[in-house]
Order: sequence, then C-alpha cells, then structure tokens
Amino acid sequence: MIHKIALSALSSRVRLSGWEEALAESDGEKIRTEWVSVSRQRSLPGFSIRKAAVEDVPLVLRFILELAEYEGLAHEVEATEDLLRETLFGNRSSAEVVFACHEGIPVGFALYFQNFSTFQGRPGIYLEDLYVKPAWRGKGYGTALLAFLAKLTVNRNGGRLEWGVLTWNTPAREYYVSIGAKPQERFLLNRVEGQELKRLAERLPEDAWLSAPGRSS
Repeated sequence: MIHKIALSALSSRVRLSGWEEALAESDGEKIRTEWVSVSRQRSLPGFSIRKAAVEDVPLVLRFILELAEYEGLAHEVEATEDLLRETLFGNRSSAEVVFACHEGIPVGFALYFQNFSTFQGRPGIYLEDLYVKPAWRGKGYGTALLAFLAKLTVNRNGGRLEWGVLTWNTPAREYYVSIGAKPQERFLLNRVEGQELKRLAERLPEDAWLSAPGRSS
C-alpha cells in the first residue's frame, strides 16, 4: 500500500556549495538552484543536478529497475527504453527527469510531473520516483533532490509537492515527516489499469463527446 505525502515548503534556507546551474525548464526559463530550502545546513562537495536528455533513457530505465528491485516490485515494471523515449522526450512528453550527480556522474534521479489542486486553484508537482544508489545514501543527495523539486514548485507558482511512500518503508516515512511533509491519511489511492481500464473506457457512450478523447476537435 502507498501513502500519499504532501509538502508545502521545506524549512530552513541554506546555500549548497558545489551546485551547478540546473536546467529545469518551466515555460522556457532557466531556474537557478544556487539557493534552495533544505532541512539542515551542510555542503555537498562535487554535487550537482542536471536535467536528463534523450540519450539518458537507458540510465533512467536502469534506475527505475533498481528502485523497483529495492521495493520488491521489479516484476511489475513494464517500461522499456522505447516507451520512455516517447513519454519523456516525444511530442507529448508527460514527465520530467533530473539526475543527482557526483563529479558529473549520475548517482540518483527524480522523475516527476505536473498535477493540479482544485482547492488551491494552482498546479503542483507529483514526484513519481526518487532514488539514490545505495553507496550514495545518507549524504544528503535525496534531500537535495527534494529541495530542488520544492524550489521548482515555487518557481512554477505551484502550491504542493506530493509523492507516495510504501507503507512498510518506515524509515522513509519518518524522514519525510522530519522535513515537513504531512501524510494524507484521509485519502486512499485508487487505480484502474490493464483490461479494467479498457473496459471502463468502453462505457463512454459513443455520442457523449464532441470529439474523441485525446484528439483535437
């Protein structure tokens, strides 16, 4: 089971030495991450964040598989390099990826996309995957990725940064609370996929839509 987590802002404001300019596109502007919000003061020598490019697709898939293996869910992964190339870098890309790097070498990643809050009337960011390789955990890289996404949410005039966490992952759940995240216990995640998704889609009356969903009118 996955718990939904929401974060409005991280606490203290501190300079992260060694950061390069991260290219996080938002309507074409370049966002600097020289100053970000993190939970405690520390420097990260040799650390940088960079946006993934199409040639990084094999690495993105490898990180997805490593995360799934850690979660005991590798058997559920259907993603392929071709699918990721289309969904992340095609004409209708639907998510973004950044890497956490040490001396320019990726050691972790975050995959995220925009969502929307009708209560706030503002967009937000949903973090789908956050992963740091085992040898690089405990060094602040995961926090730095979350801080980057918090900064990106603010720069895009968003109101929330949200993500899920597996119920058995107690250390992660406790850590997220420590940086200001609030578990959304009132909500239960619902999912329709596979044949059930197709059957539900077939219940739309043929004359109920002026143009087919997903196509321009």
